[in-house]
Amino acid sequence: MAEEKTNGYYKVDIIADLFGVSVRRIQQLTQEGVISTVATKEGRRYDLVPTIQKYVKYLQDKAYGKSKSEAEGKLKEQKLRAEIALKESQSELHRLRTEIAAGKYVSVEEVKLDYSRFFISFKKFAMSLPSKLAGRLTGFVDPVEVRSIENELQKDVQRLLNSFVVNAVVEEEEKNGKA
Repeated sequence: MAEEKTNGYYKVDIIADLFGVSVRRIQQLTQEGVISTVATKEGRRYDLVPTIQKYVKYLQDKAYGKSKSEAEGKLKEQKLRAEIALKESQSELHRLRTEIAAGKYVSVEEVKLDYSRFFISFKKFAMSLPSKLAGRLTGFVDPVEVRSIENELQKDVQRLLNSFVVNAVVEEEEKNGKA
């Protein structure tokens, strides 16, 4: 063992024998940041006293349930965040289901059907306006003129309804030519 020693720095196999674990386990502990190596002329070696102290502290922390490694701590934190997000989404889903059951929300199909019915009724009402207005004008204006006004109003209502249905923009016809 004295032959392997170089100024208090030891190879991985010596440290593994001292700790009673495999070489691979020592490498894992090094990767996890539990113990560390020092660069020497012969390569990366373990300083005996700090390595033993760090390993003993690691074992104590592990025995008393303290933080194991940074990677495990981060994973636990991510898991807790994910669990919180899951619980929040489950709560939101439950709230929505309760509100749906209470009748606070309606299905898209119902809304489409209601809008369809409304617009059919509205169109019938709007299309009946010119004839109602023409009936009121009958006693005041010549019947031919009343019919002409009714036709013009009918065209205007039809144009406005078409504009409303297509994109809610009234298209300006060339009224400059009309008197």
